[in-house]
Amino acid sequence: MAEPRDREAEVLARVRAIPPGSVATYGDVSPGAPRFAGTVLFGTSERLPWWRVVRADGSLAKGARQKRRLREEGVPFRGERVEMKTARVDQLRLRR
Repeated sequence: MAEPRDREAEVLARVRAIPPGSVATYGDVSPGAPRFAGTVLFGTSERLPWWRVVRADGSLAKGARQKRRLREEGVPFRGERVEMKTARVDQLRLRR
């Protein structure tokens, strides 16, 4: 099992790897421990594209402010949720 700092670094690296116009889920950036991803994002002072991390169903944890940033990048929505089939980044890209 990875040490806590290593796990945190892995989450941060995966968030950095999400390209503009795409999203990943909390579980994508922290496999097996999606809440850990939220904890890491909340606790970091590093400037990251936090708005590209969404819930597995495409809903947004940070509401209108997150939606505005995603729309600016061209992320497609269906109602209030991200269109995950189109916008979700390939998992292999996050793990490189």
